[in-house]
Amino acid sequence: MPRRKSSLKKGRADKKKRLKNIRVKQELRKTLKKFQALVSAKSIDEAKKLLRKVYSLLDKAAKKKVIHPNLANRKKSRLTQRLLKAT
Repeated sequence: MPRRKSSLKKGRADKKKRLKNIRVKQELRKTLKKFQALVSAKSIDEAKKLLRKVYSLLDKAAKKKVIHPNLANRKKSRLTQRLLKAT
């Protein structure tokens, strides 16, 4: 258990950051699953609309360092390929 005031404060801040990062990742996962379900169901128009939101969430997560920027780019590329194969 930390004893110094600064260590205690750092622990509180880390806990808040962790919870925020978890929320961002959960929203991202939920949206990705929804997108993949739409592609599987051949709802291409709806999937294209949702793809914009997925791109936005991935970029925001990468900008906030919740996920690595290369991971975001790789996911965007693969999702686009999946959508193009479905059409």
